Amino acid sequence: MAACSTAEANNEPDRNIPTYEIRDINSNVVHVGSIARLWRERLNRKYFSFDERDIDTSTEEDAAFGEEMGISAETMDEIKMICSLDTLKCHSEEETPDLELIPDDTSLACLKKRKKRLDYREETLIIDRICRNETYTNEIHSLGVGKTPAHLEDQVEEGEIVLTMNILYPVISHQYKESKPLQTIQVLGSQKLTQLRDALCCVSDLQISGEFSNTPDLAVEHVSKDHFKSAFFYFEGVIYNDMRYPECKDLSKTILEWVESRERGYDRFQTAKMEDTTFNDLHIKIGYPYLYCHQGDCEHVVVITDIRIIHQDDCLDKTVYPLLRKKHWILSRKCAVCKMYIARWVTNDDCFAPADPCFFCDLCFRMLHYDSDGNKLGEFLAYPYVDPGIFN
Repeated sequence: MAACSTAEANNEPDRNIPTYEIRDINSNVVHVGSIARLWRERLNRKYFSFDERDIDTSTEEDAAFGEEMGISAETMDEIKMICSLDTLKCHSEEETPDLELIPDDTSLACLKKRKKRLDYREETLIIDRICRNETYTNEIHSLGVGKTPAHLEDQVEEGEIVLTMNILYPVISHQYKESKPLQTIQVLGSQKLTQLRDALCCVSDLQISGEFSNTPDLAVEHVSKDHFKSAFFYFEGVIYNDMRYPECKDLSKTILEWVESRERGYDRFQTAKMEDTTFNDLHIKIGYPYLYCHQGDCEHVVVITDIRIIHQDDCLDKTVYPLLRKKHWILSRKCAVCKMYIARWVTNDDCFAPADPCFFCDLCFRMLHYDSDGNKLGEFLAYPYVDPGIFN
């Protein structure tokens, strides 16, 4: 997020170059599409081209590094030989490395010492496994690494902008709402806001409304997202409403009426349609908190943490975007009876439960609250429960 020195030298610097507005927090207001245009104009095409580089510059880079550090060419060759995989393979094999690869007795002593440490580690190590959180993170990260499209028309265009966005937990959530993002997603500048809205996973979209203690076998065909499809994003004084479906409502109407009801010190907000707006059309501040609201009052803070130009090492399949880059691992709530299975029911005013509310898996819930004929026992209120851990 560094300012361009060329722009600073001008009397009127380009407003679309990100510079710090508040130091180490957020930038000034910039236009996303203009950032992409400026990069394509000022950068050499080789820096963002998808063409394979046939020229091996490793020798040139080594020579430049040696010259900068004051290391001779012979010393650089010796360092490369010592650190090569062929020389260091002895740490995993019992054989002694070929002495022809070793330049002197000092290097041989270093290799023997390193091998001794590795052997000691293998003998004393009891468990060597990756924790499930790290495994989960690696699985998500591997979704887009080096992925290329099956069809040429699905390839991302050169010079495309990639935005990294942190979606925080809902404001009504007490746990992690200020410490960890719920999701980290990458989107393309040419994508619609609705594509990000459809990619966001929130447990409130999957809730099932209603009380089912008398009819637990009643099949529920629709979740909350099917009934309440309205949502909006807020970026820099503009509220972008999702109006793709006839049943969508303008959730920002109440906010606009509240602002206009009296002089509250706010500028007049503007409204636009989410489905007609791309990220290139946005004016945003990098690092500044914005808002995503759905299900009426489920509010998420949205922070754009990075804007950059795409390169050949990124996922080049545009059908994969919005691309999930990080997802917080959420512990699942287990059944209060068996302590094994994930809860699927929550009860209130339950005479059979030790706590209020109490969570049950489907099997324990039916065995405790209904007889063999399916008749209700006692008095209680039962609601379907959607565990946030299902997104893991």
